[in-house]
Amino acid sequence: MKFVVSTQFLENYGAHQGTGKFADGQAYWKMKGGTDYIVSDLDRIQDAVAFVAAKEMYNGIGAKEFPVEWQTYEEWYAKLPEDEDYREFLLEQAREVSPIRG
Repeated sequence: MKFVVSTQFLENYGAHQGTGKFADGQAYWKMKGGTDYIVSDLDRIQDAVAFVAAKEMYNGIGAKEFPVEWQTYEEWYAKLPEDEDYREFLLEQAREVSPIRG
């Protein structure tokens, strides 16, 4: 079965000019884009979310990524826009991952 885990990315602008820590008054987080991860070779959506969180998402002082939505591939695909060019773009931007295929 295939699932799609969609993420949100945060960038800490304070980490570019100092420590980026809240304690130092230098944290300045800004929402950025995200990624749609198409996960294959798992049977449960919980496993897909956990796999993406463990193997694909970034988590550091300068940036963080976290899941915001998860669904079957069919549900995700059905929500893609009707505009063929935009749909192709979104499909090309999605990252295909699998615990079996590395």
